[in-house]
Amino acid sequence: MSLVLLLKAMGLGLAVAAPLGPIGALCITRTLERGFAAGLAGGLGTALADASYAAMAAAGFAAFASVLGLVDLPLRVLGGAFMLWLAWKGLHAGPPRRAAQIGARDLAGTVAATFLLTMANPSTILSFAALFAGLGLAAETSLAEAALVTAGVFAGSMLWWCLLSGGVALSRHRLPQGFATWVSRLSALMLAGFGLWALASALRLMMG
Repeated sequence: MSLVLLLKAMGLGLAVAAPLGPIGALCITRTLERGFAAGLAGGLGTALADASYAAMAAAGFAAFASVLGLVDLPLRVLGGAFMLWLAWKGLHAGPPRRAAQIGARDLAGTVAATFLLTMANPSTILSFAALFAGLGLAAETSLAEAALVTAGVFAGSMLWWCLLSGGVALSRHRLPQGFATWVSRLSALMLAGFGLWALASALRLMMG
C-alpha cells in the first residue's frame, strides 16, 4: 500500500508540475542560456514549494483524520470533480505565458526565487487538499503517510523538471511550437484519470 500511495503522489506531482507556465518558461530560458543545472535550479524551487503545500494539506488531513473520515464519501466526490475540472482547464489552456522574471544569477538564488514565486500562490494548498481528498487520503492519513505523500509529490515534480531541463539541454534548441499545448493535454489526461478513479472509488463506497 505504501508503494501505491507513493506512486499516486508522484503522479499528482508530475501532473501538477507539467503545464508550462511562467516558471516552466523560465527554466527553459535558463537552460538554453546557462545549461542544465541552471534550468533545473528553477524547477527545484517549484518542486520544494509544491512539496511544502502538499505537506500542509496532508498534515491537516492527518490531524483531523477521525473527523474527516465521517465525510470521506463527499470529499472523494468533490475531489474527483475538482480533478476533472482541472483536466478540462488543461485541455482548453491558452498559449503559454511569458517566462517569469527574476533577478537571481546564481543557482541558490534561482532556487529561492522560484520557491517564493510558487509559494506566493496560496490557492495551491487548496488544490492539493482537493486532490488528496479525491484520492481518499482524508479518511486515513497518518503522519507517516503524510510524509510519504509529500516525498512523492516532490519526486514527481522533480522528475518533470529533470526531463524538461534535460531535454532542452540535449537539444540545445527551444522546444517545438505546440509542445506546451501537448504537455498541458497530457497533464490534463492524467488528472482526468485520477478524477475518474476518485469518483469510481466513491461509487464503490456507496454500493458497499
